[in-house]
Amino acid sequence: MADGKPFLSVYGHVTIDQIVSIERFPEMNESVDVISKNTTLGGTGTNIATAAATLGVPTAICAFVGDDFPAKYESRMRDSGLIMDEMIKVGEYETSQALVINDLEMRQKVIFYQGPQGSASKLNNLLTKNASSSRYVHFCTGDPAYYISVMENISGSNAMVSLDPAQEIYKMWNTEKIKNALEFSDALFCNNYEAKVIERHLGIKSVLDIEKDLVVCTEGEDGSVAKIGGEIIRIPVIKGKAVKDATGAGDAYRAGFYCGRYKGYDVRESLVLASATSSFVVEEVGALTNLPTWDSVLERADRYL
Repeated sequence: MADGKPFLSVYGHVTIDQIVSIERFPEMNESVDVISKNTTLGGTGTNIATAAATLGVPTAICAFVGDDFPAKYESRMRDSGLIMDEMIKVGEYETSQALVINDLEMRQKVIFYQGPQGSASKLNNLLTKNASSSRYVHFCTGDPAYYISVMENISGSNAMVSLDPAQEIYKMWNTEKIKNALEFSDALFCNNYEAKVIERHLGIKSVLDIEKDLVVCTEGEDGSVAKIGGEIIRIPVIKGKAVKDATGAGDAYRAGFYCGRYKGYDVRESLVLASATSSFVVEEVGALTNLPTWDSVLERADRYL
């Protein structure tokens, strides 16, 4: 897979995650003790791409990391089968890092260092080779202006483009950038919190009013809702054995969707498979700790298909 043609290209952060659990979030100037702490490979781009590759989808990661990126994490990504010729090391920035804090109710707060992916426009290196030959291209966290430039550059290809601003919608995207990116996009992915920000920017009542081939909004324990070719459908939550850490659940959902499409399932079926995929990730701490096999996904999703 690592040297072949990608079915999916993913643009997003490659990050080192520190995930800690606490009983409750501290008040100002108060400290609380950490119950558990884990350092893992993460980042929205990494999570989606690695999960998809692990499930068997020929996937390219298109991203920038610092020269400090740990060799053990690079090996982990290669071992998944990822196409990595467009994961570029730069000296201008250290690799992005996230401090993810979960309380006992699984509420989450994140402190994030953007690193090179958040300033990609300044690096003068437009990564388009893999995307130009992909069936699907997924844009998630990172520099909006850079992504819009890539979208415009590959607009003559046959790629289906998905916009997925994720948590960056709160701080890196504005009305003009969202509108520009949507012009080049065939699909939109978001969660219910991000949807409110997008709705405010676009002056609409619901993201489901956006006229795209596919709009998907995940809603946590309430499942997800999608508009497929104008028809609105609900996708149920598929529950796993336990919920230990919500980190990366949405990323696994997206990976499961693309694997469904790669395996020949229709869009609705692929969203059900997406829900099943995410149910495995939350069973352990870390976005890449408990990636399932495709057979496991099929088994868990079977009665919902």
